[in-house]
Amino acid sequence: MTFEDNVAIIRKGTERTSLSDTLKFDCGDDGCIVLGPEGVATTDAPADCTIRISTENLSKLLHGKLNPMTGVMMGKLKVSGNPAVAMKLGQLIS
Repeated sequence: MTFEDNVAIIRKGTERTSLSDTLKFDCGDDGCIVLGPEGVATTDAPADCTIRISTENLSKLLHGKLNPMTGVMMGKLKVSGNPAVAMKLGQLIS
């Protein structure tokens, strides 16, 4: 899946539920996806919580093929900022 495919999946998830805090997926050279009260943006911006993850692993995460806790322990994703915001991600992508 491409970066744009992941953005589309996240946008669809936020149609049902909004996020009161800001959460950023930093996919390195591919770009950033920022979720917040205003919706989803692909421009880099400050966030309450940042998850550094490759586009490939983000796709796995969104499709349930990568458990978030396992991903952290294996170094496939890194969480910085407020981890409580990252915990809210489940309601958006489930």
